[in-house]
Parts: sequence; structure tokens; C-alpha cells
Amino acid sequence: MSGSARAGGKPAKTSVLVVDDDASLRRVTEYHLEQAGYRVLTAADGLEGVKVFREERPALVITDLQMPGLSGLGVLDQVKALAPETLVIVITAFGTIEQAVDAMKKGAHDFLTKPVSRDALLMVVDKACRLLGLQEENRRLREQLADRVEFSHLVGNSDAMRQVLEIVRRAAPSDATVLLTGESGTGKELVARAIHQASERSSGPFVAVNCAAIPADLLESELFGHVRGAFTGAVSDRAGKFERATGGTLFLDEIGELPAALQPKLLRALQEHEIEPVGGLAKRIDVRVVAATNRDIESAMSTGAFREDLYYRLAVITVELPPLRSRPDDIPLLVRHFLAKHAAAELQVSAAAMALLGRYAWPGNVRELENAIQRMVVLRRGDRLDVDDLPAKIRDEAPGARGATDSVLQLPEAGYSLEALEREAVLQALQRSRWNQSRAAAFLRIPRHVLLYRMEKYGIQKP
Repeated sequence: MSGSARAGGKPAKTSVLVVDDDASLRRVTEYHLEQAGYRVLTAADGLEGVKVFREERPALVITDLQMPGLSGLGVLDQVKALAPETLVIVITAFGTIEQAVDAMKKGAHDFLTKPVSRDALLMVVDKACRLLGLQEENRRLREQLADRVEFSHLVGNSDAMRQVLEIVRRAAPSDATVLLTGESGTGKELVARAIHQASERSSGPFVAVNCAAIPADLLESELFGHVRGAFTGAVSDRAGKFERATGGTLFLDEIGELPAALQPKLLRALQEHEIEPVGGLAKRIDVRVVAATNRDIESAMSTGAFREDLYYRLAVITVELPPLRSRPDDIPLLVRHFLAKHAAAELQVSAAAMALLGRYAWPGNVRELENAIQRMVVLRRGDRLDVDDLPAKIRDEAPGARGATDSVLQLPEAGYSLEALEREAVLQALQRSRWNQSRAAAFLRIPRHVLLYRMEKYGIQKP
């Protein structure tokens, strides 16, 4: 029955679509495959075959080459355009082998010659299914390897890092733009690279550009390229970062520093998938953009320093990386990770040293921790890292390092208002985070809406 999908007596295996205008041959082929346990779909001509394929997406297609209307080669072309991984077997009459060869060149997996015997049919189909099984196993192993390798540098078992990893894993396979936010040193470029490596673009280039490190008058050419003669010194055409990232991922670090004059050009690139080199004509691009910032872009939008429409184009998926001080439980894991990275996995860390590492505020976040561990490894005195091996500022500044009787708070003898203390804590957290409300809330370990309530309550405003 045309377009049918019936299972045979054995447990269903691979779905196979049979496309043949000869009803008797179609029924015989369907019968043999069903008896072998395959789930069989059938179509009486090429157009119907493509329609059934669109709806059912079988893993294997068997099509006659000679059919009225859309030929078997046409079916092959359309199936491969819809799903390149699909295996297509063509059936040809004796004397038209050259058509089968042509089909193989266009991507057919194998061919059968009429009259098709049961044994020949099942042998070719079974071979194709074994290949499909290998492809599926390779895909599964690649996914497992991606989890183990591509995310191996994102170390942490805290709730905050688990949430980050979950969002990153779900975001990576798509082509959606991602905006990474968080303080300097929290690992935004590592996350961007992990997204790239776990994506369908992993075989393409990963191109990074720091928008704050390039002078404003050179940044346009750096991003979008230029043509010869576009300006003084442009002696030849030069591809920009967008073109160099073709087929891959472009990482725009410090996107909050992008000059206002370039924001419309970036918006156009994201909206239209098109760039315009300096002095040149528009070009199509195939690039995924991941951006990062340590600025409070929402505040920048309110002052007009950053375009709201550009922000929403960049922030299709937003990932906020937590500061290290908000996840102290991850510090022992990170310490072991960095010891292994710097060829010192055998070194032990004393409990006292680890306790001080856990209490330190880490204003430079994970980057500062790695630098500290590397320094300790190089300058160590023995086969164990102890308090004396810690950088002086960690020994001196970590709460509790001055002795158990010292107090973190220095309160006046005459007493102090609890509300005044709370106001001071909120104010210092905002100043410490450069008035980034999300970071200040994370520092105080309160929700952002609670921080906003406290700011309004105490009349705290950004200067």
C-alpha cells in the first residue's frame, strides 16, 4: 500500500523507504524486508517518496532509477539535501549501469540490478544497516567524548557551576548567539571554546577578538575587513575576523566596550548574516557569535552607551559565570585541576593551606587562583604545599588568617545601627562590583530583586 508503514513479524529494526512505480516489484521488496524484521515505508513515485521521507525520515531509502516524473536521481538529490547522512540504494535495470555509477558519484550508498533476488536485497540492506550502526555508535561516542573533553576545563561541582554546564550543554548544538557575563577571570573564553567544541561547527575555526584591546579606529577593519585603497595604508584586501571565522565561531570578548559607531554594523551582521568590509561590497557570512562582557550592559543601555536591539540579538542565550568567592566548595577541585595542568599532580596540599585558599576572596577569580597555584608549584620548598608556600596576600588577607580572636567587623564601642551596617554592606558590594547589580547581589548572596529593594530602602544610587 502506497505510503504505508507496517512492521513485520520480527521486532522492528531500521526504517526503510521503498520508492518504485512498479507495484508488483514494490510489494515483493516490501515483503522480503518485512520478513527480515525491517519497518517498511513505500511510495509509488518519486514525488510521493520525497513526501514520505520528509514526514518519516527513514534511515535508509531504496529507489528505482527509472520512474516517470521525478526520477530516482531526483529522489537521491532531494533526500541528500534534506538529510545528508541518509543512505540511499538505487535499483537499475540491466544495461543502464552507467546511471547507477552516476548515482554513486552523487552520493548513493550502493546499487542493485534488476531482477533483484531476495538474497542480494537483504545482503545490501544488511551491509547498509551495519554502517548505520557504526555511524550511530560514532555519534554517541563523540557526544560522550565532548562531555568529557570539551567541558573538562570547566571545573566545578557546585550548584552554580552545574547550572552553567547544563545551559552550555543545551546551547552548544544550536546556532543561537550566546552572551557570557561575569567578572574578569571567571573563565568566559574557556566557556566560549567549550561551546564551539561541542557544536556542529567544531571542525571550523574558533576566532577570538578582544574589543577593548584594539583601538576604535582599527576595530572596524579588524572585524569586517577592508579592500585595497579603502584608507591610507590599505595596500591590499584583508579579510576581517568575521570572514576568518567562516564555518566556525567568532568570540567577541569585552563586547561592552564596542564603540557606538560600530554597533549598527554588528547588529546588521547578526540580523542579515551579512558584513560590509571597509570600502567594499556586502558579503554573506556563516558564523556563530559568542560574546562576553564583565560590564553591566543593562546600565549601559539605560545611558544609551549600548544599543538595546543589539543586546537582545546577542543575548538570545545568556550565561552568567559565578565569581569564585561564591563557590568556595569548588576550590579544592580547581586546585587539583591546576596542579595536574602544571605537571604537579603528585603534590599534596595541607589542610591549613587549603582552608586559607577557600577563605580568600579571589578578586581575580579562577585566573588568579591558577596563577597562585602555578607560583606555588614553581617556588615550593618540598613535596607538599603548605601555608608558607601561599602568596603573602592570601596568608594576610584571608579572613581568619590573623587569628581566631580577630573580628572581620570593626564596630565602634558606642554601638552601631544594624540598618546602617546593612546599608554599608550593600554600598560596598556595589562599589566592589563597579555597580554591576547582578554581581553585587551574588557577592551578598541575595537575589537581585532583594538588592534593588535594599538600594531603594537606603536611597543608594549610582554616582
